[in-house]
Amino acid sequence: MQDKKILVVDDSALMRKVLRDIFEEGGFTNVSEAANGQEALEICESNCPDIMFLDIVMPEISGIDVLKKVGDKVKTVVVSSVGQQSVIEEAKKCGALDFIVKPFEKDHVLDRAKKFLK
Repeated sequence: MQDKKILVVDDSALMRKVLRDIFEEGGFTNVSEAANGQEALEICESNCPDIMFLDIVMPEISGIDVLKKVGDKVKTVVVSSVGQQSVIEEAKKCGALDFIVKPFEKDHVLDRAKKFLK
C-alpha cells in the first residue's frame, strides 16, 4: 500500500508540505503535489493517482470543478477550511469520498488514506 500514488492539491505551499509530511511519515513514498486545479487535472490525466487530497478554494479551477471533471476515476478526499454543509454535500455529490475540515488531526488524514486505499 505504501507505493500507492497520492496527489495533494492545495494552493497553499505550506498546506501541501504539511500533508506531504504526514503521508511520508506514515510510510507513503509516492506523493506528488499540484498547486491548483489545472495542475491537478493534468496530473490525473498523465499519471492517475490512486487517491487525491483536494482543497476546494483555489485559483483558476476550484476543487468542486476538479471533482466534476475527474468524477469517480480518482478516489478523492476533500481537505478544506470551508466546512459548510452545502459545500460538503456538493463535494460528495460530485464524487468525494470524504471531507476533512482544516485544521485537522494528522492521524485523521492518515486514517482516511489507509481506509480508501485498501
